[in-house]
Amino acid sequence: MSNAIWNLINDLNKKTGITEILINGPKHVFVERGGQFIQLNANLPAQDISAFIKEVADINQKVCDQDNPIMDGSLPDGSRINIINEPFVQGSPAISIRKYLKTISSFDNNPTAFGLTPKWIEFFKAMMSAKLNVVVSGGTGVGKTTFLNLLINEISKAERVIAIEDTLELSINLPNVVRLESGAKSLQSKSNLSTRDLVKNTLRMRPDRIIIGETRGPELFDLLQAMNTGHEGSMTSVHANSGGECLSRMETLFLLAGFEIPLIVVRKQMTSAINFIVQLGRDQSGQRVITEIIEVCGMEGPTMLTQPIAERIDDHLLFKGIPPKVIEQLHRLGGLPYDFFEDIN
Repeated sequence: MSNAIWNLINDLNKKTGITEILINGPKHVFVERGGQFIQLNANLPAQDISAFIKEVADINQKVCDQDNPIMDGSLPDGSRINIINEPFVQGSPAISIRKYLKTISSFDNNPTAFGLTPKWIEFFKAMMSAKLNVVVSGGTGVGKTTFLNLLINEISKAERVIAIEDTLELSINLPNVVRLESGAKSLQSKSNLSTRDLVKNTLRMRPDRIIIGETRGPELFDLLQAMNTGHEGSMTSVHANSGGECLSRMETLFLLAGFEIPLIVVRKQMTSAINFIVQLGRDQSGQRVITEIIEVCGMEGPTMLTQPIAERIDDHLLFKGIPPKVIEQLHRLGGLPYDFFEDIN
């Protein structure tokens, strides 16, 4: 593995702050750093691009050719890669690499990650110890997987965790963990299980917590059933640009399961399952930050009730004034003092 693309990736791995590598063609190579795209002075031989795609497919035990033009996979360093091949892209295969930020591994080692302060880190640690159900929401490239990894790092090693992803990205250092990969159709198998198939099977595997890397479809229905039937502390991420949009998107995903269920019943399922939505975004300098923390509080008639716990104002995550309704659980199981919120700002 010594062609021009592997050499480029190895060189970029030595630089800090790069979150994406995008190859649109031999001379059109970009990196993302601090939320900005930068074009590199590159001229990659076409044969090296073809050889790289073949090697990555072999690493992932997949095929990427004209008959199988799209491939999701991982690189040896844990980075996520997507390839779309000709003839469905004009001129040259398009390669998108999402860098795995190994530098952000735990709250203790990264006390300022996502613009947090020690007090807010204490809150998230208590949230994990209290086994509250969390949805991490955010747009593209704001660090949803990285933040999930920070939360996962706080899970007790005594718990059994089942993690489901479409491409293995989560970093889980627990002794009793099973990693499931949806759509992992390989050269050795003709089976192709969806995320929803795997979530259904997970319920038979005696998990304490279920973690779905990103919920994109009807598997949300089955995850909410699990959250509502004793699998506390389960987590997922959802692609949305605000907490309110996250709830709306989850309604839509729930209904994709194909059941004709009144919307009020869908909302009751959601509000009884989910405790917190953590919204991620970028600040003015392009850094990944938590922009808001929302508690999901229940129903009033047909309306879902939410309460803002924190909001980022002038580059500071500020408490909004009303403690979470689950403060008793945070205190009893998470060790959070009752007066925790009195001086958090």
